[in-house]
Amino acid sequence: MPKSASDVVLHPPFRVNGISEQATLFTGTLERREAFPCRNAGSGREKSRKAMGQAFCCVQVDQSTVAIKESFGKFDDVLQPGCHCLPWIFGKRVAGRLSLRMQQLDVNCETKTKDNVFVNVVASIQYRALPLPDKARDAFYKLSNTQYQIQAYVFDVIRDRVPKRTLDETFLQKNEIAKDVEDELKKAMPAYGFEIVQTLIVDIEPDEHVKRAMNDINAAARLRMAADEKAEAEKIVQIKKAEAENTVQIKKAEAEKIVQIKKAEGEAEAKYLSGVGIARQRQAIVDGLRDSVLGFSVNVPGTTPKDVLDMVLITQYFDTMKEIGAQSKSSSVFIPHGPGAVRDIAQQVRDGLAGLSALSIYQTKARGFFEMDILIILERE
Repeated sequence: MPKSASDVVLHPPFRVNGISEQATLFTGTLERREAFPCRNAGSGREKSRKAMGQAFCCVQVDQSTVAIKESFGKFDDVLQPGCHCLPWIFGKRVAGRLSLRMQQLDVNCETKTKDNVFVNVVASIQYRALPLPDKARDAFYKLSNTQYQIQAYVFDVIRDRVPKRTLDETFLQKNEIAKDVEDELKKAMPAYGFEIVQTLIVDIEPDEHVKRAMNDINAAARLRMAADEKAEAEKIVQIKKAEAENTVQIKKAEAEKIVQIKKAEGEAEAKYLSGVGIARQRQAIVDGLRDSVLGFSVNVPGTTPKDVLDMVLITQYFDTMKEIGAQSKSSSVFIPHGPGAVRDIAQQVRDGLAGLSALSIYQTKARGFFEMDILIILERE
């Protein structure tokens, strides 16, 4: 048993898996007091295992973890996963443990873009401690708070790159910003024993008012696009409709043209056939008159063919007069006529026909003289 306070030796505190330990050594007696925070409290079996291991100067290092070994408070070695012997009576102890697992740090940085829009940029940094002894020593001793150090570098790069870009450029070039952050961290953090695995810009969130305005602009643009598409569709429909109507009109006109052509061809054919019929009719009449004249001349001695033709002409004349008088809607016709003999009437008819023939000849000659005068005038000009 110690007899005075000078018989008590106090060892400096150290941490094992986040557990603060204080060892007090008495002459011939060992007392160990361990302060376990509630969040790190293990089972009773785990406590017993650790206490037993330390009592037998043995330390267990878990997988993906290294332990920092000190000798009388000075760095001695890096313990790899497994079981190690640490004779605490010779000042050997575990100063702490360092996880080699990959860790992730999300950094929230508020900055301003080139077009004066405040944005909140979230960068995700994936890093881990290097397993080499020198690097593990640097990672354990050089930095008191690794996350604060990484966060400082991220803030510096983001607040330097984002203000040089507009909001749209920031969204489009977020991979370039992430690459700049990663390059800066890869240059700085290996000196502290950490490796930067990957850097991502996971979110760029503008101010709420700016976001609402952007949504309104986007909605207006989409509505305008929809209106343009609708107008274009209506335009195409109208064009197709006009083309269809034009095609129908063309087909209809072609059909009417064909009908008119066929109708004209039919009328021409009908007139031709009518003319042929009239010609045949007249030929039959002439043949009948010839036979009648010849028969009358033979049966009535002393008559000439001219007398017979005069009689036929007078007969046709009176038939015509009869037809004109028989029609109720016929117009008035004035024919010079005297109560002479039949021969006089025949002479009058012949004179009338001769007069019409002479008038026709005179009109033809007059038209010819008029055309010649016009040609002479044109040649003089």
